[in-house]
Amino acid sequence: MPRILITGCSSGFGQAIAARFLNEGWEVVATMRTPSADGLPASDRLHLLPLDVTQPESIAAAVAAAGPLDALVNNAGVGMLNALEGSAMENARELFETNFLGAMAMTQAVMPAMRMQRSGVIVNVSSSVTLRPLPALSIYSASKAALNAFTKSFALEAAEFGVRACLVLPGSAPETAFGRNAVARMGMTVPDAYAPFVQAYFETLQAATETTQASDVANAVWRAVTDADAPIMQPAGADAEAWFRDAERATV
Repeated sequence: MPRILITGCSSGFGQAIAARFLNEGWEVVATMRTPSADGLPASDRLHLLPLDVTQPESIAAAVAAAGPLDALVNNAGVGMLNALEGSAMENARELFETNFLGAMAMTQAVMPAMRMQRSGVIVNVSSSVTLRPLPALSIYSASKAALNAFTKSFALEAAEFGVRACLVLPGSAPETAFGRNAVARMGMTVPDAYAPFVQAYFETLQAATETTQASDVANAVWRAVTDADAPIMQPAGADAEAWFRDAERATV
């Protein structure tokens, strides 16, 4: 029975990805900083593990406890919506530690075993904000753009040993708690000079009619893991798909 480890399963995309793989008969190792089965399907194939992707000791313990893996999904992440002048460098470093360096560290931790078994898939959950420049998202976009560049280059190394690396780019998902969690964790003290500008952009985001559902992301990850011919980069969600098509047309 194939086994997958998913980071950031406490809510949103992580929970949806875990549920999809459980429904397909996989062994699922669902990780989060504080393990809880709340929101996850009841199953004897579900295994909960504590994991903080910014802590090397936590990563080593989780990977050792998880056992042999057929797939890794680096989904854990944190958001930030603010003008650069309103963003604390401490928060920017935390963002990169989680969104980029955490995914890199997890990939490095599982790669030796996948290389030895000459099989495996690593899926990094990025963001559609990397497809176009957007205001008040410079730091968050940079962390995800770094993840994109890393994954594309790493995929060439991994392919030498039968291991695939892919990217899934979700759009805006107001049904999840991602935005609320980001504000709670990072704050949103917008400088007065930027307040009207950021507020107008925030209202534009809230008014969008095309959005992403958590199930869209789960479906894209499922394809990335199970379809050997899946593209290295997949959009997930109606808005992300539209932006992806626009980006492709712009490069033609």
